[in-house]
Amino acid sequence: MTAQAAVVPETFLRAVVTPTDGTSRRRKRRLNGPGDQNQVREMLSYLAAALPSRTGAAARLLAVQCALRMDSEGKARLPVGVLRSLRLGGDPRPWSELEQARWLRRTPAVRGSADRAVVAQILDGALFAQRPARPDRRRAADWALRMARGGCMGPDASLRLIALCLAAHTDFSTGQGWVETDRITRECGLVPDVLLSLLDRLAASLASWGVALDSGDLRWELLSKACNASVPPTNLTPT
Repeated sequence: MTAQAAVVPETFLRAVVTPTDGTSRRRKRRLNGPGDQNQVREMLSYLAAALPSRTGAAARLLAVQCALRMDSEGKARLPVGVLRSLRLGGDPRPWSELEQARWLRRTPAVRGSADRAVVAQILDGALFAQRPARPDRRRAADWALRMARGGCMGPDASLRLIALCLAAHTDFSTGQGWVETDRITRECGLVPDVLLSLLDRLAASLASWGVALDSGDLRWELLSKACNASVPPTNLTPT
């Protein structure tokens, strides 16, 4: 402060907004990560590298849910309803596969607890670097659950995993998608011949599919109804 300095009075400006409908306005939560489809696509790619190649389809579907639903301490809680949607129910084999791979460890159930869920501790430290906030990841997990539970696919986990992978790589604005065949076989834990035979077993929600001779990429196009509904490809017909 000098002798020539001007005195500036303290001024407080407050914007008062009065809602016309008499209700308080709620500030909309800003998303902190990529969209649901992008998050699932990135997770499938990550798990293709993080899990042993022999990991089965059911275990991979389970790993997607656990990775996206885990909290800041690495605990993933999967309610019974989620497991039923995955067509896993009380099947312990997918859990055992992930435990043998040292990717997670189930925590003992609390005796007398009414909370019907399986809780696991994720052992993959790299997943703690996930950038999206937990609510965004949980929403992506719900998207993956919807994409992988089409009724036409039945109980075969391999078909549901392929459907999820194709949905993750589909541009729903055009209904078209493509992915390197090598990439999708890694994400599904399959070899190309098995992948193509499983595609033949899926029934009519793609207008066409085929493998490009020049690049070897798998390409497909959704039926318009499936595209408009933003549902996963559950059935395919070869071109």
